Amino acid sequence: MTEVTSAASDSHRALHSPKISFEFFPPKTEEMERSLWETINRLAPLAPSFVSVTYGAGGSTRERTHSTIARILKETNLTPAAHLTCVGAPKGEIDEVVARYHEIGVRHIVALRGDPTTGIGTAYSAHPDGYQSSPDLIAGIKKRYPDFEISVSAYPEKHPESPDLDADIDTLQAKVDAGAARAITQVFFDNDLYLRYLDRVRARGINIPVVPGIMPMHNFKQARSFVTRAGTTVPSWLADKFEGLDDDAETRKLVAATVAAGQVQKLAKQGVDTFHFYTMNRADLVFAISHLLGIRPNGAQKAA
Repeated sequence: MTEVTSAASDSHRALHSPKISFEFFPPKTEEMERSLWETINRLAPLAPSFVSVTYGAGGSTRERTHSTIARILKETNLTPAAHLTCVGAPKGEIDEVVARYHEIGVRHIVALRGDPTTGIGTAYSAHPDGYQSSPDLIAGIKKRYPDFEISVSAYPEKHPESPDLDADIDTLQAKVDAGAARAITQVFFDNDLYLRYLDRVRARGINIPVVPGIMPMHNFKQARSFVTRAGTTVPSWLADKFEGLDDDAETRKLVAATVAAGQVQKLAKQGVDTFHFYTMNRADLVFAISHLLGIRPNGAQKAA
């Protein structure tokens, strides 16, 4: 693992100054909105590089995503990144969404193909008048607004629809060629999967940051169902750690924090110095894990 080995030589520095970012999803109810803003206010002092807000299948959360992004811009000092997909809309409609984001001051988009409107695991069908793929979407954004920073997805275990990992990395290369500046990985629980994937990506000459996506398992059963449908392997050792805790939320939380903290600390020792947390709109575990990484509120840093 030449790339990681070379990075590990500077791991002491990485432990002192990790970079983090957070993902949120737009709230559906007033209660969920209050909870989201409690989470944002709790995590904002950790000074993340950016915070992203997801975009539902077929654009089903388009307006809620936009209003959440707009409020983050207005009420905080955070840098928001808006998720955007190709699904279920013609190019003109997508271009209008991009124009609205640009107008209010957003300069970072997480560009994704998106899941089929018929659900994960079913055949994907592009809109006949829409962007046909994520590289097509990225190229469309960059042509109209070159100042947008574009993040994209990456899959250490390959995208479920890719025939093999090489084909999947071909797609990542196409995203980079179209203008992607950063890749954020799908959730993984075996660090070796990420490290081997990073080696293969670097061997192909792809040099953009490939940021590990980390998900603390607040509710193991729900999280396992969600991530496995997206192609993530849940190791038996991980399932064993949550066995017998279905009705014990407090212990489940402690176990989830321990597992995720161990994962990021081991990655940090390999020289990884950037992490993206799938927060599930909850602050507690992410705040604790960031603390263990040496990240303190208001930018104060300590060794992990």
